[in-house]
Amino acid sequence: MSDIEPTTAKANVDTLRKVLELDSLSSASATRESDYFVGQNQYKPDGRVFGGQVVAQSVVAAASTLPDDRLIHSLHGYFLRAGDVSEPIEFGVERLRDGRSFSARRVHAYQKDVPILSLIASFQVEQEGLEHAETMPSGLPGPLECPELRDILAGQDTPQVTEWLNKRPFEIRPVEASLYLTSTDDRQRERQHVWFRASSPFGDDPVLNAAALAYASDFNLLEPVLRRQGLSWTSPGLRVASLDHAMWWHRRVRVDEWMLYVQESPAAQGGRGLGYGRIFAQTGELLATVAQEGMVRIKAPQ
Repeated sequence: MSDIEPTTAKANVDTLRKVLELDSLSSASATRESDYFVGQNQYKPDGRVFGGQVVAQSVVAAASTLPDDRLIHSLHGYFLRAGDVSEPIEFGVERLRDGRSFSARRVHAYQKDVPILSLIASFQVEQEGLEHAETMPSGLPGPLECPELRDILAGQDTPQVTEWLNKRPFEIRPVEASLYLTSTDDRQRERQHVWFRASSPFGDDPVLNAAALAYASDFNLLEPVLRRQGLSWTSPGLRVASLDHAMWWHRRVRVDEWMLYVQESPAAQGGRGLGYGRIFAQTGELLATVAQEGMVRIKAPQ
């Protein structure tokens, strides 16, 4: 399945599945919602919770209050505070509406009695209807023709690489030169492309697959902002933080199959940059659309 050592790949994916296994709570100290859950965190060396993780957990929490035939089709969330990886996260779910076809849920993720994420998600009974979709870009190298990010960064002995990127539960194969390195000749591009998939088999559960895609959708979605500006992740004084996240699922997904993430940045202004992405199956179907705005600043040297 993966060039990553099989036991390592499986361990990374098992960690993600464990993080997505929430426990029910009868009540929670900080919440006033009707359904409560608690989840653990994936370790991150900077001590902050990965935004994609808490979004994915919120998807699982909301889906846990719904019948199996209602699948998520969209979410809109705001990152309110940095999460602490050493503290569990409590999720409070408010049942906003259950109609004949659609259901809406509000989820608040709490640490230390304050919200770190506020999110609304909508679910729909699967049904047939009108269809059209953007076309997948052509002429790109296939996933196995592109280097894996772990191989690109093999010589980088930093906690960001050894304790975070190497332990991601997804293979990531950028088409363009990586912005984790300073010497790139093609950084000023309007668009970038990344192949990705879970690094070992993930199973058929549609809720967990949708949640895992939400997790992966937060990978580098603000990177096109840097690419447009000719910056890299190692640019002196760079400060980046996600502010919000929006996502639309257009069909069921299997995260252990190759997907192409087409990413661009339509605008940057006022210390904020917008990332926009479309996720395609390798066979060409448009699976999901994602948007995220983030704080992107260059701190002047003292």
